[in-house]
Amino acid sequence: MEEHVLVIFPHPDDEAFGVAGTILSHTQAGTPVTYACLTLGEMGRNMGRPLIANRETLPEIRKNELNEACRLLGIEDLRRFGMRDKTVEFADEDALQSRIFDMIEEVNPSLIITFYPGYAVHPDHDATGAAVIQAVRRLPEGERPTVHALAFSEGCEQVLGEPDIVYDVSEYSDQKMKVIEAHKSQTAGVIETMKKRFLEEDETMKERMSTERFWTYPI
Repeated sequence: MEEHVLVIFPHPDDEAFGVAGTILSHTQAGTPVTYACLTLGEMGRNMGRPLIANRETLPEIRKNELNEACRLLGIEDLRRFGMRDKTVEFADEDALQSRIFDMIEEVNPSLIITFYPGYAVHPDHDATGAAVIQAVRRLPEGERPTVHALAFSEGCEQVLGEPDIVYDVSEYSDQKMKVIEAHKSQTAGVIETMKKRFLEEDETMKERMSTERFWTYPI
């Protein structure tokens, strides 16, 4: 059992699709989870279907959706970094690494979950993962937490090999679906299809909802 888990992602909903079951397994076991979300995803293209937002109202909507997702996940410690969406890759690297380092020292996690830099598709994903890794490396070797990294770029397994951490989170599938649904500005229009496929026991959807995979990053 972990002592404390620190999740670090750039956007609201990053915690939903590939990590929600894992987070639920920790919170329901009584392990404290801190979630640092760097932006509000305010530059996201989706505005709901039918529309529930515009460019001006989207940040507040996504903030509220993130609050609801954290409630469903049992996360009581949510840290918002207040960075602007789609600019993480351009941020002052030393300043971001220092901020993450300070949080790591404060929280003292035994496990960090983030994106695998270079293999997470979105520039904000890769920049976040890179900043986390460099922050962890500032710690003395014997004091560094384990880092479980999420990778999903095409062909990533050909380079990284098979993921060494594979969790069966099937017992949390229904709750995971609700977390995804909480981000309704982003998932409206697809969530009903996802539910239908899941109920029909579509193999691809069943795998997506019941299995979460990570690589232990070689710090």
